[in-house]
Amino acid sequence: MRIPAFLSALIAMAIPVPVANASGGGSSGGEGTHFVEMPEIAVPITDSGRVGGELRVRLVLDATDDAAAKNIQEMMPVLRAAAVAASLEFARLYASGMRAVDVAMLDQDLTAALQAADHGVARVLIVRVGAFPG
Repeated sequence: MRIPAFLSALIAMAIPVPVANASGGGSSGGEGTHFVEMPEIAVPITDSGRVGGELRVRLVLDATDDAAAKNIQEMMPVLRAAAVAASLEFARLYASGMRAVDVAMLDQDLTAALQAADHGVARVLIVRVGAFPG
């Protein structure tokens, strides 16, 4: 049995979020990159009130510093809600299950939404994206 796309989006929002934080080498001052992984987001692609497919996005958030990375982990439900809302709007306006996703535009939308929700987000990295016909 296949779960409709809008239900999978709601289920994904309700599942506890496993978050990984990785700090890597960077400048000599002990500063490094602070990545926080967000689980995959799946939202329906709607066209004229009908579900025409599903947009799936996997994100990694680059925090400004270690304290911001910790705050991002604590604020993950709020950030996830902002990412889902921005993804839904993008899917409604620009996505189709029959063509490639404009990743540059999606990146701009997600970065703006997540930076508005938490100023500790330096940038949003899209590590996987796909639009699938439904």
